[in-house]
Amino acid sequence: MTVSKKELGNDPNANNGSVNAMPTTNTKGKNRTQKVFIETYGCQMNLADSETMGGILAEDGYSSAETMEDADIILINTCAVREKAEERVFGRLTHLQPLKQKNPNLVLGVTGCMAEHLRETIAERAPNVDLIVGPDAYRRLPDLVGDKTGGQNMDALVDVKLDKAETYEGIPVKRKPGVTSHISVQRGCDKFCTFCIVPFTRGRERGVSPEEIIKQAHQSVALGFKEVMLLGQTVNSYKHTAEDGTFTDFSDLLLQLCEIDGIERIRFTSPYPTDFNAKLISTMASQKKICKYLHLPAQSGSNRMLGEMRRQYTRDEFDTLVKDIRTAMPDIAMSTDIIVGYPGETEEDFQMTVELLKTTRFDFGFLFKYSERSQTFAARNVEDDIPESVKKDRLKRIIEVQEEICGEIFPGRIGSTVEVLVDRDAKRNKNQWVGKTDDFKGCVFDKKDNGVGPGSIVKVLVTGATSHTLIGEQVT
Repeated sequence: MTVSKKELGNDPNANNGSVNAMPTTNTKGKNRTQKVFIETYGCQMNLADSETMGGILAEDGYSSAETMEDADIILINTCAVREKAEERVFGRLTHLQPLKQKNPNLVLGVTGCMAEHLRETIAERAPNVDLIVGPDAYRRLPDLVGDKTGGQNMDALVDVKLDKAETYEGIPVKRKPGVTSHISVQRGCDKFCTFCIVPFTRGRERGVSPEEIIKQAHQSVALGFKEVMLLGQTVNSYKHTAEDGTFTDFSDLLLQLCEIDGIERIRFTSPYPTDFNAKLISTMASQKKICKYLHLPAQSGSNRMLGEMRRQYTRDEFDTLVKDIRTAMPDIAMSTDIIVGYPGETEEDFQMTVELLKTTRFDFGFLFKYSERSQTFAARNVEDDIPESVKKDRLKRIIEVQEEICGEIFPGRIGSTVEVLVDRDAKRNKNQWVGKTDDFKGCVFDKKDNGVGPGSIVKVLVTGATSHTLIGEQVT
């Protein structure tokens, strides 16, 4: 994963990490003088959580700092999925030590999954940290920050209690106008894959009410968003039963969102293979607003490894699902997650995963070597017996396989016309736009003096491609 740095609201379509300045609206009328800066690491769910924290603190009267140097309170919102992400945060905390020395009253907090996972280690390795706050304690942030403001307490305040009912319903998320709005529809996870720490850091699965999700979608439209991204650890397992007995599943929720004027595109991540059914596939195929792109984590191509990981499907069942999805939506793009070097993985198991990539031909993949996470079943019960050199070699080899596939799929779009939702200026050339196609491919094209800008959907003729980006020219 990469960590980019930008203020919240400037690029709400950011994927893996951003630096977020809080909204400034003070709806409770408190006359606070402290300014808060939130820096986010990890996935889109963490980005959404940072927006939630920003809304909670803004409602209590805190304003935003443009930079860390201007902040009275700095919150580092973290990810614990992989050890590398945690080490990056520890490095960041060390880097911030001079700010604490310069301003002894500065409050530095660690929030999110890493706070839940490493509550004791954080206090030991980063004694400059004042707050350690888990994903279910954000409603209490104003009190926690208030208790630490002024430096009256020397020890770090820790609040990491999980809450099986917390969905942050009713929180006034303060979004600034942008292109893609991230809406959490589900928190926690019930799958308990042997390698995954999420159930231990985010608790058990629970769905946000459809009324809250629809309300957030309408608010997003009012702010100018054109696309919504629905977030959940196993998002397609979403379900909610109202007090009157009304039941809503993920397909029902998608159909409700499709009826909202102003939403042009609907995406979701990350689904779980066994929570797909014929109803959901049919819903995706029949609704133009639902993007024809699917991130479908496989993790391994070996039945033995899938069993060891406690994934709830076999390789044959995964292959059948892919076939059913592509039969209903022949042009759909797909990506996946793969872990190599899981304990006990043989070369034969690894080759089955290579074969999965070659036969399924994902448009792109998120490929990782196994990283042991404490608290998980694997860490507690399975020896991490694959040498690091073997893990690195297998990762290198599987990346080469996927890169070759990408190098065929992306250039294969040359000559086609695609619809691109414009996001922002291209990083390398401010005279170009960059955006996403319906099937989630990045596309760069030259600007024209025709009123096109972020949020516009334009037709682009693809004239070139790299293994990860389409290059084209506007045709409308």
